[in-house]
Amino acid sequence: MPSRHITVLPTPAAPADAATTDALLRRLAQIRTDLKVPQDFSSAALADAQAAADSHPSAPADLTDVAFWTLDPVGSMDLDQAMALERDGDGYRVRYAIADVPHFVTPGSALDTEVRARGLTIYAPDGRVPLHPPVLSEAAASLLPDQVRPAYVWDLRLAADGTVTSAGVARAMVRSQVRRDYVSVQADVDAGTPDEQVVLLREIGGKRAALESARGGASLPMPEQEVHPDGFGGYVIELRPPVPAEDWNAQISLMTGMAAADIMLRGGIGILRTMPDPEPGAVKRFRRQATALGVPWPQGQRYGDFLRSLDRHNTRHLALIHEATSLFRGAGYTPFEGEAPSVRTHAAVAAPYAHVTAPLRRLVDRFGLVVCESLCSGSPVPGWVREALPALPDLMAQGDRRASAVERASTDAVEAAVLAGSVGRDFSGSVVDVTSKGMPVVQLLDPAVVGLAAGSAKPGTDVTVRVTAVDVEAGSVRMEIVGQR
Repeated sequence: MPSRHITVLPTPAAPADAATTDALLRRLAQIRTDLKVPQDFSSAALADAQAAADSHPSAPADLTDVAFWTLDPVGSMDLDQAMALERDGDGYRVRYAIADVPHFVTPGSALDTEVRARGLTIYAPDGRVPLHPPVLSEAAASLLPDQVRPAYVWDLRLAADGTVTSAGVARAMVRSQVRRDYVSVQADVDAGTPDEQVVLLREIGGKRAALESARGGASLPMPEQEVHPDGFGGYVIELRPPVPAEDWNAQISLMTGMAAADIMLRGGIGILRTMPDPEPGAVKRFRRQATALGVPWPQGQRYGDFLRSLDRHNTRHLALIHEATSLFRGAGYTPFEGEAPSVRTHAAVAAPYAHVTAPLRRLVDRFGLVVCESLCSGSPVPGWVREALPALPDLMAQGDRRASAVERASTDAVEAAVLAGSVGRDFSGSVVDVTSKGMPVVQLLDPAVVGLAAGSAKPGTDVTVRVTAVDVEAGSVRMEIVGQR
């Protein structure tokens, strides 16, 4: 997997055009209004949050002497997870501390009501709309370095091949000692100078990835289109493939979610993250597309292994990655109490799985943590959790739809702003898809913009497109294909 950070639109050496920037900011604000994104918290919710932040949390165990550390994007303040890794004979021990959000949010309070209505933290180019007030999500509840915090601490024992042999979770006080970010960790690894904790993360992450492959799991290797301020009042768009350190970190979270699902299923209560297997017709269609693009999918190779083999910098492979989204549909949440649900597996994980590692940014995790801790301690699952489980799928679906809509519309708006001065200019790109009406979907290479283009071309074709119109206030860009290469 590529480890370089690709900047596809250079930072300008002069301030952005003021009119374009103003139009973009108006558009971004209008998007949140149109999509009814909850923004300011009520005074009652803020009072609840401040009171919780001023409280003096306690937990049954004191693990402040354990050398926990965090790994997140540069500049993150809402730190949900901290880990402490060690060798355990010929295997490993992973202790994974998760922010104790249940301590800070009282069931039935004004804060709880508003958090349930939000469902998720929403990210936009000009800021984010947090799930919890920043006094909690970026301060009192966040696992910031050198701060004593309450946490749900997962204790997982692994065999030499990375297989989990035992797992449990309990509340404890912790202190994160080191704050790391993906970029610096990957740079240390690439330079051959990682410390022992990073060495262990790489070992465990690699072994967990091998287990994922063996059980038929899959992840979609889609490069992320990121929007950042340019430092001059405007924005740049970057196409950033995740670095390996992110994959290793994700494997720790996935492992914990699988352990949580196992605890829930054995305990007869919980809420799973589920996704059906790809429809046979979708798989056949994808196989035909792969053949047509000259990247045939070998018979007998698992689709997850095939996807992992694709190169995000190869035009034809990039087209296939876009097409593969048809295999990752139908994800949702499945609550249960008593008999296990008939659908209990997440097809991409290739195992039962639950969300329990991001409670600062995702509503459902708060409830999953309480369920697992109760089952591990032999305590009854609280009534407020049992009552909430049936409603969580709808709440999370609403939050997911809203967050996705904001992300799509915001990216469209920034793309329009980036191309505002480019009407009449030609750009290189490649066709990554074709709509049901036959219109090509083109990925520009510089800047990293995706859009519809008038004309005709098959997926995988390198093209030259001309920008014919841009409307920042509407977040729209019109292009046409003027050549093929």
